[in-house]
This record gives sequence, C-alpha cells and structure tokens, in this order.
Amino acid sequence: MHVIATSGAPQAIGPYAQAIVVDGWLFSSGQIPLTAAGERLATDIEAQTEQVFDNLSAVLEAAGASLAQVVKCTVFVRDLNDFARLNAVYERRFGTHKPARSTVEVARLPCDVKVEIEAIARLG
Repeated sequence: MHVIATSGAPQAIGPYAQAIVVDGWLFSSGQIPLTAAGERLATDIEAQTEQVFDNLSAVLEAAGASLAQVVKCTVFVRDLNDFARLNAVYERRFGTHKPARSTVEVARLPCDVKVEIEAIARLG
C-alpha cells in the first residue's frame, strides 16, 4: 500500500490518509469542502461541491491521476433537495466522463458541510 498525501487538499482530520493506492487502484477518503488550509469558506451547495472537486483533483494529481480515471464515486449529501444543483457541478467537472456513482442522503457530515465525495480511480 502507498499513502497519498498532498498539501493541495485539506489534511486528514482523523486517523486516515487522503488516499491509498493498492495494485494500481486509488481509493480516496471522502473529501469535504474545506480549503487546503482547512477553512470552510463556501456555504451554498454549488460552491461546496466545487471545493470538493478541487480537493479530489489535488489528491488524484498527487497520485499521477485525474478525474478522467475515476471509475466510481460515492456522494454523501445532507439534503437530497440539493441534488440537482450538486449534480450540475458534478456533471460539468466530469465532462463527458461518467463514472459509476452512488448518492446517499445523510443526517450530518464532518464540520457540518453539505456534501462529501469519495472516489475510486484506476491508475496508469
């Protein structure tokens, strides 16, 4: 196993890695909308989702990958009423690439954010 760590995304706020690479596969921890400095600036779902994608992209880049190599995402959202707005950002950030996805509404997320996304990517 190889630990991925980058200063381009928020540092882990618990006992976990930003991502782990095993046998050519990257498994990211859930990324929430904190800046790389650990600040929560965004309040609306679109801006929070943009920040999450910035963080995911930084973690993927640290492993030599990009969003184009993501095969599966799990999206955790506090309110499914925000889904259409979140999905518009998601679709724009992935472009024509359409990885598999699950979306789950949850009662609460770390730092009381509105969205968290984790990804699995195939490297190489």
